[in-house]
Amino acid sequence: MTRKIIIDTDPGIDDAMAIMLAFNAPSLDVLGLTTTFGNVPVSLATSNALKLAELAQKNVPVAEGVATPLAAPQLPHPDFVHGKDGFGNINWPAETTKADGRSAAEFIVETVRANPNEVTLIALGPLGNLAKALELDPEIVNLVDEVILMGGAAVEPGNVTPVAEANIINDPHAADIVFTADWPVTMVGLDVTHKVMMDETLLQKIRAADSKAGELLYQSTQFYFDFYNKTFGIEGCFVHDASTIVYAMAPDVFTTEPGIVRVATEGVAIGQTIIAHPDKHYPLPHWQDKPQSKICMGVDSKRLLAVIEDTFAGAA
Repeated sequence: MTRKIIIDTDPGIDDAMAIMLAFNAPSLDVLGLTTTFGNVPVSLATSNALKLAELAQKNVPVAEGVATPLAAPQLPHPDFVHGKDGFGNINWPAETTKADGRSAAEFIVETVRANPNEVTLIALGPLGNLAKALELDPEIVNLVDEVILMGGAAVEPGNVTPVAEANIINDPHAADIVFTADWPVTMVGLDVTHKVMMDETLLQKIRAADSKAGELLYQSTQFYFDFYNKTFGIEGCFVHDASTIVYAMAPDVFTTEPGIVRVATEGVAIGQTIIAHPDKHYPLPHWQDKPQSKICMGVDSKRLLAVIEDTFAGAA
């Protein structure tokens, strides 16, 4: 039985890897892509999502979403990580298809309503579209199967500030809304993604296996590798967004702990995911009567990379 998913995304090099992984996974049924600002402006995210769907020969809707954070100041797009085109400045040919006429939030609500208790929302970027969907139809909390998001950190340091991960700090108010809504949320954050490394050998295998997407993924990821080498002195890159797709395919690759997540929305800690143990009580009420999330804390990195390799090999 396949798992129905909507991918909310800001492609982005690592988003491209995750989206093509999902398209190639027999256990996943991608119902559509929704786009947000983050790695790139939302209009470019939409263009890139359309390119990826065309490349995979998948006739799925691509619905454009939010262009700015709900309330926080907008941060610069990290073109030093993803390139000005989001794909490592490889000048990939323009898309020939057009975006869906619905907003991302409308598409999410309508698709969830049409498939009650069957749709998993996989968020690879800032969480404004999910927050907007909740505002549009609060009842979807009872109709979504699961929210799996790449973002946050429990004990690992942040990658934008000492405490904040990129997707969360880009729209902290939206993230707090998503974490405190009464639907099942799983956080695939830096605590696990910093434990998984993709290297040139695996990238070459993906390039060889997937005739549709391998060349784009190979070319764009060279830019990503270069950023990691210059910034961290490592050969390869952390596996952020694709880890979230692997969780949807094989959750037992990860170990999780329960936690009540709040997001700091101002001050020096803006964007921090502050996690309370469900059994502990505090004099301040911020975590009181809030739903528990699953926090990914451990990962079998060898198995995760094997899932990625095997899934792309199946596309050959």
